[in-house]
Amino acid sequence: GVLLFVIASAAAGYMIYRASGDLPDYESLAKYEPPVMTRIHAHDGSLIAEYARERRIFVPINTIPKLMIAAFLSAEDRRFYEHGGIDVTGVARAVVKYAERKLTGHGSIQGASTITQQVAKNFLLTNERSIDRKIKEAILAMRIDQAYPKDKILELYLNDIFLGLGSYGVAAAALTYFNKSLYELTLADAAYLAALP
Repeated sequence: GVLLFVIASAAAGYMIYRASGDLPDYESLAKYEPPVMTRIHAHDGSLIAEYARERRIFVPINTIPKLMIAAFLSAEDRRFYEHGGIDVTGVARAVVKYAERKLTGHGSIQGASTITQQVAKNFLLTNERSIDRKIKEAILAMRIDQAYPKDKILELYLNDIFLGLGSYGVAAAALTYFNKSLYELTLADAAYLAALP
């Protein structure tokens, strides 16, 4: 048992060492300027047209309603403000659920990615499904969590996440799905948007 533990630890250490060698620069997140929509309004304020490749309206974190933040934290990462980029409890739960599914054929497979890991993947990595990419994502998530305040990470996430129908970010999704601003959304509206990812 001790020998297997030492071999497994050495293999894991080698994989982490190899993956951390060519990581992208996470400091670029500080200079992030998303592409936003150009909106043309008439003299009375009514919207005439929108031009963009991606429907996106960047909203600073301090102007996003607490209701919307709570909905996304509840759906995506309940312990966001407690963990250091990786939720060990969530990873353990996902491993148990995966083993249960493999052994019994019943149960569901659950994800264990935190919001910080999703920011690392969406901004710095690809969507490739591999162990190597997951290790890079975990290393970057821990570094991002140390380098940036939690609110900055959440701001990046809520303004970049794809929510369907060409909408990127919660403000654009609120307009697309409900034709409302973020402040006009009800609890049900916010819960619907948080369930989309």
